[in-house]
Amino acid sequence: MDAATLNTHLEKHLRVATFPLGIRPLHPGEPFPAKARRPLAQMGVKVAICQALGIARRYGWTMAFSGEDISCPIAKAVFGFEERNDLYTSGTLADGMYASCREAGARFEDALAKYDVGEISGVVAGPLNRIDFAPETVLVYGNSAQVLRLLNACLFEKGGALHGEFSGRGDCSDIIIRTGKTSEPQVILPCYGDRIFGMTADDEMAFTFPFRLADQVVKGLEGTHAGGVRYPVPVFLRYQADFPKSYQELEKLWEQEKRG
Repeated sequence: MDAATLNTHLEKHLRVATFPLGIRPLHPGEPFPAKARRPLAQMGVKVAICQALGIARRYGWTMAFSGEDISCPIAKAVFGFEERNDLYTSGTLADGMYASCREAGARFEDALAKYDVGEISGVVAGPLNRIDFAPETVLVYGNSAQVLRLLNACLFEKGGALHGEFSGRGDCSDIIIRTGKTSEPQVILPCYGDRIFGMTADDEMAFTFPFRLADQVVKGLEGTHAGGVRYPVPVFLRYQADFPKSYQELEKLWEQEKRG
């Protein structure tokens, strides 16, 4: 299945408000796609990774970035665009904000999935129906019911449960690095930075899965749809409502008049 076909199925079953994205880390020496926009060179600004993903999913642009395009120090460290020095590993960045002390802050940094320095040269992300590259990861933002549909789809064949990790920091790491390294779908709780810089709304979550699972996900969406699990959720409306007492009195008068 190609990316555009997958996009058609996702739009049919999920009806999400923003573009589902295909994401690909680039190996050293691998060129950026010709039509991809670079934040610094073409927009004149450095951005956070969540910001670049927000642009891609809201504007429909293919975005490409390396270390020189990134403004977020945590992202630079996690994606291996800069050395993870003692200041970073000490937990100082989280101390007093997310963490009660440096030791707790250090555990926050340690929990993030990471690339080694130089492991990748950049990342490209764009709408599935427009990209001209083979994605590694698929990213979909939606409300909790739409994310639930994707979870149901991923578990349709094998059952069981999906396991994940949540630290509340650095969701760009969860989206791109953790999904790529585990080759497993992920439920993503957008971090504070994603809400500020990526402008992710309070009613949005995200879901990722490896592109290699596209056929499995589509089969799961179609199978659960056939079983009655759908979006929008078909709420139960076949009931008789109970009205206020004064309304009921009017009904009684009508009934009395009919009986004559």
